[in-house]
Amino acid sequence: MRHSRARGWYTRGLCSFALCTFAASSSKAGQTAVPRSIAAEANSVVASDQTPSSQEHVHGAPSDWSLGLDGVTFATFDGQGGRRGETQFNSQNWFMAMGMGRLPLGTLTLSAGLSAEPFTVGKAGYSEIFQVGEAFHNLQVTDRQHPHDLVMQLAGAWRVPIGKQVSYTLAGGVVGEPALGPVAFIHRASSSENPAAPLSHHIFDSTHITTGVVTMGADRGPFAIEGSVFRGREPDEDRYDVDFGALDSWSARVWFRPASEWAIQGSHGYLHEPEQLEPGDQRRTNGSVSWLRERGSNFLAATAAVGRNARRFSTVRALLLEITGTSGRTSLYGRFEALTVETEILLFPQIVHRPHPGELVDPLRELTSGIVRDVADIHGFRVGIGGDVVFYGVPEFLKLTHDPHPASYHVFVRVRPPARGGRMWNMTMGQPMGDSTNGHHGVAREP
Repeated sequence: MRHSRARGWYTRGLCSFALCTFAASSSKAGQTAVPRSIAAEANSVVASDQTPSSQEHVHGAPSDWSLGLDGVTFATFDGQGGRRGETQFNSQNWFMAMGMGRLPLGTLTLSAGLSAEPFTVGKAGYSEIFQVGEAFHNLQVTDRQHPHDLVMQLAGAWRVPIGKQVSYTLAGGVVGEPALGPVAFIHRASSSENPAAPLSHHIFDSTHITTGVVTMGADRGPFAIEGSVFRGREPDEDRYDVDFGALDSWSARVWFRPASEWAIQGSHGYLHEPEQLEPGDQRRTNGSVSWLRERGSNFLAATAAVGRNARRFSTVRALLLEITGTSGRTSLYGRFEALTVETEILLFPQIVHRPHPGELVDPLRELTSGIVRDVADIHGFRVGIGGDVVFYGVPEFLKLTHDPHPASYHVFVRVRPPARGGRMWNMTMGQPMGDSTNGHHGVAREP
């Protein structure tokens, strides 16, 4: 009882800290000057031979601290096709505040992320046919995407330059992400206008909300290497608290950034019993290439990724291709996925899945095509109206339960607040928007 009560107070304290951080960033933004991007400010901080700028930032501290704020909200009418699909209204959203400041040695970045999805989506998640992952009411979540936790990130990173080419980073979080997989889909420019999570989310980047993680990294020129220890179990259905446990899993990741437009990674991780209802550990391996080119306020971004999860009784694989382009007030986006799905889990309730050797997996295809048109700019809040259609290539076993040719759609209003310090795109916990000494780490984009 005492432990449960203490954990509740601690969780409320974390949420209060994050909310206060957001409030401070919003209330001070109109009173003090804001740098063009946190990434640009990082360069001035780590360059020891530069003098501090006379420009004032948050609380009047001369160039010692820069504060960033970003997020997005989709108000979505979700129409999922086939016998398993539902028609519903929901809202996918996230908000993040980040502060970057100078220390006697290196730079310190503090980040806090929140999502209202436990309230706007519900604990059971939003309808998304063929999606699986995590548990609700002691049943595996099927044909739904679970919501993000209320506290998505509460972390810090300390970056120390050694000379002009080498930097070391120590990062950790009560809630954070290990060095595993590509940049999480909510921070990928290539998926920035798509309200739905990829079906391959649990093969690539589901660990972007991990309760308990420590990461160490080093980079030299365009190369970076990172290693993490973290808690392998996925979040439970109580999305309002923080789940504590042993750091029983590990991962390693290598980055290659030949230019500021490119981010190439390969990673591998050992996850100790990540699933509540699936016994056994998992080995996750994947690689990805991301590309982003900007021309003023216009941009074109693309990501290609391949990955596999080796489970106790089966192995699932995925290929992900996604692209988003913005020209003027119009954005176009697309996503293609070719993956293998756990058929026996998706057959529930016709079949109650019990883990066993030789579990059935089948290939699935998914194609999304969408458009967004900005219709208003209200005090920096960009409001867009958009929609997409989703088509599927369904395996034979699932045609009886999901239909042979289901089609889904989304119609939504997207609200993107003004970005203090640039858009938080292509960022990770270990490399939070801050450029390395060569300028190739992370991209912060002005709205």
